[in-house]
Amino acid sequence: MADRTAPNCHLRLEWVYGYRGHQCRNNLYYTAAKEIVYFVAGVGVVYNTREHKQKFYLGHNDDIISLALHPERVLVATGQVGKEPYICVWDSYTVQTVSILKDVHTHGIACLAFDLEGQCLVSVGLDSKNTICVWDWRRGKVLAAAPGHTDRIFDISWDLYQPSKLVSCGVKHIKFWSLCGNALTPKRGVFGKTGDLQTILCLACAKDEVTYSGALNGDIYVWKGINLMRTVQGAHGSGIFSMNACEEGFATGGRDGCVRLWDLNFKPITVIDLRETDQGYKGLSVRSVCWRGDHILVGTQDSEIFEVVVHDRNKPFLIMQGHCEGELWALALHPTKPLAMTGSDDRSVRIWSLIDHALIARCNMEEPIRCAAVSTDGIHLALGMKDGSFTVLRVRDMTEVVHIKDRKEAIHELKYSPDGAHLAVGSNDNSVDIYGVVQRYKKVGECIGSSSFITHMDWSTDSKYLQTNDGSGRRLFYRMPSGKEVTNREELKLVQWASWTCVLGPEVNGIWPKYSDINDINSVDANYNNQVLVTADDYGLVKLLRYPCVKKGAKFKKYLGHSAHITNARWSHDYQWVITIGGADHSVFQWKFVPERKSKEALHIAPQETLADSNSEESDSDQSDVPEMDSEIEQETQLTYRRQVYKEDLPQLKEQCKEKHRATAMKKRERAPGSGVKLHFIHGYRGYDCRSNLFYTQTGEIVYHVAAVGVVYNRQQNTQRFYMGHDDDILCLAIHPLKDFVATGQVGRDSSIHIWDTETLKPMSVLKGFHQLGVCALDFSADGKRLASVGLDDNHTIVLWDWRKGEKLSAMRGSKDKIFVVKINPYLPDKLITAGVKHMKFWHKAGGGLIGRKGNMGKTETMMCAVYGWSEEMVFSGTCTGDICIWRDMFLMKTVKAHDGPVFSMHALEKGFVTGGKDGIVALWDDTFERCLKTYAIKRAVLAPGSKGLLLEDNPSIRAISLGHGHILVGTKNGEILEVDKSGPITLLVQGHMEGEVWGLATHPHLPLCATVSDDKTLRIWDLSPSHCMLAVRKLRKGGRCCCFSPDGKALAVGLNDGSFLIVNADTLEDLVSFHHRKDIISDIRFSPGAGKYLAVASGDSFVDIYNVMSSKRVGVCKGCLNYITHLDWDKRGKLLQVNTGAKEQFFFEAPRGKRQTIPATEVEKIDWSTWTCVLGTSVEGIWPVISEVTEVTAACLSNDRKVLATGDDLGYVKLFRYPVKGKYAKFKRYVAHSTHVTNVRWTHDDSLLVSVGGGDTCLMIWAHEPEGHREFKQCDSEESDIESEDDGGYDSDVTRENEINYTIKALSTNMRPMTGVKPHLQLKEPSVDERQGVVRGSR
Repeated sequence: MADRTAPNCHLRLEWVYGYRGHQCRNNLYYTAAKEIVYFVAGVGVVYNTREHKQKFYLGHNDDIISLALHPERVLVATGQVGKEPYICVWDSYTVQTVSILKDVHTHGIACLAFDLEGQCLVSVGLDSKNTICVWDWRRGKVLAAAPGHTDRIFDISWDLYQPSKLVSCGVKHIKFWSLCGNALTPKRGVFGKTGDLQTILCLACAKDEVTYSGALNGDIYVWKGINLMRTVQGAHGSGIFSMNACEEGFATGGRDGCVRLWDLNFKPITVIDLRETDQGYKGLSVRSVCWRGDHILVGTQDSEIFEVVVHDRNKPFLIMQGHCEGELWALALHPTKPLAMTGSDDRSVRIWSLIDHALIARCNMEEPIRCAAVSTDGIHLALGMKDGSFTVLRVRDMTEVVHIKDRKEAIHELKYSPDGAHLAVGSNDNSVDIYGVVQRYKKVGECIGSSSFITHMDWSTDSKYLQTNDGSGRRLFYRMPSGKEVTNREELKLVQWASWTCVLGPEVNGIWPKYSDINDINSVDANYNNQVLVTADDYGLVKLLRYPCVKKGAKFKKYLGHSAHITNARWSHDYQWVITIGGADHSVFQWKFVPERKSKEALHIAPQETLADSNSEESDSDQSDVPEMDSEIEQETQLTYRRQVYKEDLPQLKEQCKEKHRATAMKKRERAPGSGVKLHFIHGYRGYDCRSNLFYTQTGEIVYHVAAVGVVYNRQQNTQRFYMGHDDDILCLAIHPLKDFVATGQVGRDSSIHIWDTETLKPMSVLKGFHQLGVCALDFSADGKRLASVGLDDNHTIVLWDWRKGEKLSAMRGSKDKIFVVKINPYLPDKLITAGVKHMKFWHKAGGGLIGRKGNMGKTETMMCAVYGWSEEMVFSGTCTGDICIWRDMFLMKTVKAHDGPVFSMHALEKGFVTGGKDGIVALWDDTFERCLKTYAIKRAVLAPGSKGLLLEDNPSIRAISLGHGHILVGTKNGEILEVDKSGPITLLVQGHMEGEVWGLATHPHLPLCATVSDDKTLRIWDLSPSHCMLAVRKLRKGGRCCCFSPDGKALAVGLNDGSFLIVNADTLEDLVSFHHRKDIISDIRFSPGAGKYLAVASGDSFVDIYNVMSSKRVGVCKGCLNYITHLDWDKRGKLLQVNTGAKEQFFFEAPRGKRQTIPATEVEKIDWSTWTCVLGTSVEGIWPVISEVTEVTAACLSNDRKVLATGDDLGYVKLFRYPVKGKYAKFKRYVAHSTHVTNVRWTHDDSLLVSVGGGDTCLMIWAHEPEGHREFKQCDSEESDIESEDDGGYDSDVTRENEINYTIKALSTNMRPMTGVKPHLQLKEPSVDERQGVVRGSR
């Protein structure tokens, strides 16, 4: 089995041949260090001419098209093309990013310019409005933005003598801008009679409001203010592409191939005609000039850079050459010398020296060249042409040997046989022709078998076979030299191939992603010596893989630089280099190959940073090199937290339902009840999918979260206070360094982060608008000013906030894999780390972006937690295998085994660390992780007497750890919060159910107790009196969904999910009886009132069984329901059962036989029901909301005084209604605390408390009932109504009118919010504009 990891060797970019002269201007400058800065493809190049060395800036991921030099001439700004293009400001000395500016432009960034101080940068976009944007580039902030012009803008410049003034020019216009506040205001230049209105290509500002500009006809236009003052006629023969101002004056360069120098008053000094010089040629066109002292740099359309010394201006030096515009496809390497041959659609063939990094020969052909090959003795160079011919030249002096045209379509591939006797020529005519070299290239054979054009071919080492690939993805074999196809694959078993450049075949299966069409990899070449393969593809990536790679989706290392498609990649003859050529960017890249043993030494070089890692992020094979994922982590990575309906969709859904309910709204609606409830206590802690979410506050209270509530728990008084600002599951919590504020992040379509005060429970700041789906990790900086957050979107976006101002400082895509933790460096708040599935990344802020580098860890591990250590470069992370990784900067120094199974939480102390893992052990370590000082096992035996509950099992998985006040605070996966005393005893403070939905809930008939049963397979009894603890727990065979106390409170019936039920002793929880008569879930279970003689058991297979409790026999079955049963109630006499089903049907059955009864609605109201938990019927008609198609009312319970009906629904609301709830859409009071669905609600026997359980959030919430007249504590908005009823009145008529004017602009009235994640049958029809206008009441 071949190794499926990425290879250990790597490539380092050593040289780039070429310069981007086409479609770009003003992109070539001298830096302060007298180096030359320019760009080619997606790479910024800094070229030192004296030492003949290049440095590369690799921060872009697409073609760079604009460049500006900072006034101090060290920093460079470059702008790129792309769907979401960005600007990088980088240091030309270190070639590291200083700032990233993003999220404003689309399509591309056409021009850039720094102002005189270098504080501001202006950029122009390629979008339809040619947006102009002024940046405070260090902070990555936009200061002002405005539409630039309806047509292309070619140049922009700051007025160097008047601050906050700019000039832009382009197609038939010039504009003068002033920046005031955050507004950019333009005035168009007036051409008047002085000159023709025409396209202005470049400009330079001078003092006294004078602006010089170069026009398309070769004139210089001189502006004063916004008026054209004079023109300098015929400054150049045709368009002036570039103008550069320096201390001595101005330099201009034009399409006529001339460079002109002018003094400060624009009087001519001299002309340099490059066409007339030794290296010149007809048609030379200047695209960029830079005048610095006595040197002038000139960049041409055809990718050359000249350097001219002013006093010797007839002898310009040609310091860089590249291919001209046109696709570059042909590449061949010399078999014995360090030479590369390239041929392009510009019809030139060029020979480059890989040692001297220079062009050593060039020859122009008649036709565009598409492929090349050098004979094995290095004497002949064969070139395949676009017109179907091929030419053979002598390498020595580039003279022609033969020119043969046997085909009409382009020649795409040709190769000499290893013995040098034959040349195979593959064309787009679907055939390969074989020519004899010695017979002056006489045709000796022909391979016809392909049904598509030939793309690749290779000879066997003995020159007897040829394999080909074609455009239809077929691989064929031929006998040589006759060209007969080999159909018997047996004879090919032993064939060895001289080279491997084919993209098809078992040896290179791994180059293809698992799901991909066949033609996006253009070239491969195998290095047999080092067993590596290089590939080049349509996305501009060079990849290194192991050879052979047999399994699809092999791991690779990837390198960016080429912008678009790379057409060819080849190893040099001695495997020292890889040469790659770019199609559209027509540049030649030379990469140094660093084999494995050297890689170790190379680590001391600063890793070349890129925004996209040059590592195999996307390789998606089931990594054989990663240990099996721990089941808990596996489960957690699967959670998506997507909702069908988010609470933030409600206003919109209501809006859509308004019309149909307008009529009923006219009727008098039932008032909301007088009494209310207030959240009193929650049993629960979210540990099953969250980590490190439990802390001590400044005052020694404990803060954590569960469901949608932030909880502050006082362990002395055993009371809780609540932050209720969220409306859906909170997934993460971070505490401010001063321990008084807390940040919490929630699930949501546009999910929010709240920073709130643990004392006052008031929000200090709410951050929205950046994270989709949810926020999964948060961290405060050490000074408490910044907050980092990570989203649950596919890219796990990281955002750095100034949270008090609510402003986003930086953002960047984090990783494709899930991120579990983010931490800001306590010493340097511009640095942070993220850790998660198969990665650890080190980030630093750069303007509005973040730059990340992967930690070097050999094999990729999943990290569960991480903390910074005692110095700014030390980081400690816990892995899913139980190791602690110790990092210095981004290098893994060593690992220490800490736990069996994953390390879920760690906490840094002044002198050491504390860790907790799945093994249920808390370990204290010294500050280097050399020694483990102490371990505490979480066991029942050491539970202290004051505990508020019971441990469910020994050694529960530990998910959160925190220290303070002489104790260690521990949160477990089972939903328990424990306090470990340093001396050993453990106190349990809070607990709830474990993962799994909680549905079953029953209150005791005369004591302050309740029972719950959940899918976590436990039955629990809770004390509702102020001691708030779990009194008893029993593990069950199966999960359960319902329970009920007998009327005397001695027995407890529990319905299980496999169709069985038990009756247990309510005190000891031991079995009394059990039955198993059904296959489906038992959905509700009820003792008859009074003596509790009968027990009604409802099941998912639509039956209700009635048992006689005394004789333990089934005495009746209620049949006739068509759907699963959801609710049951007895009447006071114990003779009648009311049943609700999932299809919203209401049935009545007589007990104990189970005969179905039909009772008119008017009679139902008269019946005296012992309990009311049903959700159907006229007396509760008003509990169904306006949007009942989207949401279900899952539970209801009537208080014992028959005045208040409490309900729970799918959106997590607990609502109170006045009973009976007649008429539709009654008013209510509603409370948000549960996150998704409230599965059950019950009043206690004396109506003093309301108890609710929330399905997925596993909580049991206790609400204190506040009777009428008690001034209600407005912690929850009890939104009175869903539809404003017309009878509210109270408005003055003008106010009413103003209130009803609808300012929708028709064009914008389409709904902007993306409604992702709604199942098709729930998708609501988008109302048309007319329907939506109907909402305006005035228009009725």
